[in-house]
Amino acid sequence: MKQRIITGVIGAIVFLSMVILGGWFFSIFISLVASVAMIELLKMKKIAPLSLMGLVSLASMWLLLVPTSWFDQLIPITYTKVETFIFLILVLLMFTVLTKNSFTFDEVGFVILSSVYVGFGFHFLILTRDIPDIGMHLVFFVLFIIWATDSGAYFAGRSFGKHKLWPDISPKKTIEGSIGGILTALVIGSVFYSFFPIFPNYLTALFIILIASTFGQLGDLVESALKRHYAVKDSGNVLPGHGGILDRFDSLIYVMPILHLLQLI
Repeated sequence: MKQRIITGVIGAIVFLSMVILGGWFFSIFISLVASVAMIELLKMKKIAPLSLMGLVSLASMWLLLVPTSWFDQLIPITYTKVETFIFLILVLLMFTVLTKNSFTFDEVGFVILSSVYVGFGFHFLILTRDIPDIGMHLVFFVLFIIWATDSGAYFAGRSFGKHKLWPDISPKKTIEGSIGGILTALVIGSVFYSFFPIFPNYLTALFIILIASTFGQLGDLVESALKRHYAVKDSGNVLPGHGGILDRFDSLIYVMPILHLLQLI
């Protein structure tokens, strides 16, 4: 527990400092974090990160991760990121033939889905921080909601938890804990909004709190399902006492695309 607390405090200080700095500091930091997350997924699938397919997978993830402005400046081609990604998918499918199915269709699907999951998840985090004037507060708002949800769910689950939420995926999570997490997020999010009214009205903030808290828990379950499928306890070991990068960012990278796709931020 002591190691977990120390790692959590140091990690929070580093991450929050990067959010405050913003700009290139934050974007490069998140790019490194996303790369570690992708490597964790590759290792789950037993694909060596420095193999040909590992490097192609990382390139695919980076393609979706980097801001469009970076892509336009660094890659002197007339194709969009999405068009380039589609071309990369076709190349991956071609590899199934060239390697005589030593690289299978299932592995192509894994690479594509992992790239979208990690790449777009962290891409929208960078995009949110880059929003003029309120980007930093938006990231803090979503972060505090997710952290409040996790803490509230943990303590409510321990105190009142009786009914399992989804035992086949995460045996320890309870319905009471989930509700406690949402209620805690409502309190913390409302307090945050009272100091930083970054949305047109409180109803908008309330809706975002409910979406972020609910889908944040779903994002945690998605990663739990991944780990259960590949029979691993943690996604990695880079964060002593906490596991891997995906173990800490699973909710955030699931929520950020949803908030953007729903045009809430």
